[in-house]
Amino acid sequence: MLFPTGAKIRSSRSLRLTLRFVLPLVAALTLLAYLVVPLVDRLNLRWSVRDMDIRSQFIAGTLQEPLGELLEQGHKMKINTLLARATQDERLFALGYCDGRGRLLYSSPVFPAQLGCSPPKPSDSESPLVQLPQGLVHVAVRPVIVADVPRGSLVLVHDMSFVQHRSADTRKYIVLLFAVLGLVISFITVLVAHLSWRGWMNGVRALLRGEGLVRPFAKPVDSELQPLMGDLRSLLRSIDAEKRMADDTTVAWTPDALRTLLYEQLAGEQIMVVSNREPYIHMQGAQGIDILRPASGLVTAVEPVMRACSGIWIAHGGGTADREAVDRKDHVRVPPDSPEYTLRRIWLSAEEEQGYYYGLANEGLWPLCHIAHVRPVFRTEDWEHYVTVNARFADAVVKEAQRDDPVVLVQDYHFALLPLMLRKLLPRATIITFWHIPWPNPESFGICPWRDELLRGMLGSTILGFHTPFHCKNFLETVERYLETRVDHASSTIFRGGNLTLVEAYPISIQWPPPWQDSQPSVQQCRADIRRSLNIAPDGFVGLGVDRLDYTKGILERLRAVEQLLVNHPELLGRFSFIQIAAPSRSVLEEYHSLESRVRALAAEINLRFGRGTYQPVHLRVSHHEPRDVNRYYRAADVCVVTSLHDGMNLVAKEFIAARDDERGVLVLSRFTGAAHELYEALIVNPYHIEQTADALYTALTMPAFEQRERMRSMRDLVRSFNVYRWAGRMLLDAARIRQREKLAVRIGVQP
Repeated sequence: MLFPTGAKIRSSRSLRLTLRFVLPLVAALTLLAYLVVPLVDRLNLRWSVRDMDIRSQFIAGTLQEPLGELLEQGHKMKINTLLARATQDERLFALGYCDGRGRLLYSSPVFPAQLGCSPPKPSDSESPLVQLPQGLVHVAVRPVIVADVPRGSLVLVHDMSFVQHRSADTRKYIVLLFAVLGLVISFITVLVAHLSWRGWMNGVRALLRGEGLVRPFAKPVDSELQPLMGDLRSLLRSIDAEKRMADDTTVAWTPDALRTLLYEQLAGEQIMVVSNREPYIHMQGAQGIDILRPASGLVTAVEPVMRACSGIWIAHGGGTADREAVDRKDHVRVPPDSPEYTLRRIWLSAEEEQGYYYGLANEGLWPLCHIAHVRPVFRTEDWEHYVTVNARFADAVVKEAQRDDPVVLVQDYHFALLPLMLRKLLPRATIITFWHIPWPNPESFGICPWRDELLRGMLGSTILGFHTPFHCKNFLETVERYLETRVDHASSTIFRGGNLTLVEAYPISIQWPPPWQDSQPSVQQCRADIRRSLNIAPDGFVGLGVDRLDYTKGILERLRAVEQLLVNHPELLGRFSFIQIAAPSRSVLEEYHSLESRVRALAAEINLRFGRGTYQPVHLRVSHHEPRDVNRYYRAADVCVVTSLHDGMNLVAKEFIAARDDERGVLVLSRFTGAAHELYEALIVNPYHIEQTADALYTALTMPAFEQRERMRSMRDLVRSFNVYRWAGRMLLDAARIRQREKLAVRIGVQP
């Protein structure tokens, strides 16, 4: 049996491709020409009629004065001469003058007798066109007024034969245009169809990998493909944008919706989360082992996602009873009351935790990114521990991976090196890194001695997420400043070392509804319980702050604003109390230890200055509170104050909104939080301006109930729609589309 040669196969394929594109093109152009020509004829006729109307008005106006004088003088011959001279215009066919009784008294030599003073009405009542034996004419009747007295009318007849000539020329040019257009497109189509199959596949494969979207190909590609790169880039971006918009308007983001997304888009792919902080901590207590939930926005946001996808969460085990709770593989199923996913714990020595976590991460990167007037500290020893711990977590991910292409969600600034490490160990993995804190400008980040290593590590990610577009912009500019790479600001992508990283904004949010939505006490009961437990008058106003004890949260500025409020409005003494819940955090660090001392001292000073009998204006609670207990405080407060000096998002603001199903309460929010870019109905303040914050507190306490409802209802609608499941779903949808493109590239591409 004889097989066709490669040349014949390529020729046959090219012919099929040619016919596949050319035949529909010819049919489409023919149909288009069939539709366009009548349309052009109608437009041409309409424009010509409008032109004749204007010309008729102009000619009648020009003849008005001389014709009126001749009519007064009764010079019949001069009137006929005037009309005949006016018809020397190449398009004005004839002129006639009719008296008030409708009699044609004067006319040019070729005035059509059948027109008279009452031209026959055309078929189209709105058209001034009349068909005569001589051809199509335009007839306009204009009044003649002499000395403000009507003296008959002027009948103007224009020859419209030029319209027919113009239409014929237009049809000829349109047909010629479509013929030339068809030839050009056919030539381009045939040229594209005859490109070598291997060249096409290599080019498409490179484009699907993203190389052609941000820089010239790393390997030579057929030059014919170069003009197509921009069009393909624009097409892919528009498709993604339309799909994202469709998802946001049609998907109700719930745990079930997220599970459905994982099933449909990721088809059972393995999902893993890597973070420093664990979602549950086992601690030795007086009655045995206590299980705590840490005060962390990261845990608040990510834990519902893991419940929905039943994956593996890898985190540092730092609880005093964590080792007792795990199995021989360092696994423990959580949540304790209803296990839905696996927690894998990593063990660190005291030196490693001090250098990696307290050292580089929290004395170096945390103040560097927050720009909160605390100088970052960088030590080589801390950096070495940071590298070691990142490598240990990378090894753990590889051991837990059940396949070579898992989806790994890397959380926060503790693991800037981890994405590149995973990329080397699991080249096919989809790595989503989310940076929960702000990203500074390039000049500020340049302070870090290991800036290049950190940036290269982060660019091992498939997707790199921040809270706001502003943080994305800062990161793109930082990479552009310090690394030899190609940054495409239009597509928000970075290409380096064969890897493409999408930099995108994903505003984080909270679980909706809260897990205790159906079991929480009523607002009235919470108000009564909290006021009774703190010896606050039943009708007193309550302000609330909920934070980790951190210098970026603006707790000192908040307490000073409370002090200023009492100075400005002494009538609130005895009626207003402020509760500050401050969870201890990183107290081994000098800055945090010093902050706790200053907060305690300021609270005591305010209470000493304004306290009366059992009344205390400030109730400071420096201790850990379970989320369910914090929710009771949210429901009891009249105003919640968030005065972060710099914050990526701040979920306390959204938790307060979610807790207020009574649609009451007011949120005072720092403009330097990511939440301020979403919650416009909050009272936005500059926390550095103490008087402004104090005034906002007074406005909140005196705000009418109807205004509170309007503001809270709007913010609740936003948090309900843009919840944590949408945050995770958006990232996972983008990851799924990238994975689909990569699989398509492998299937149709040529193996290297």
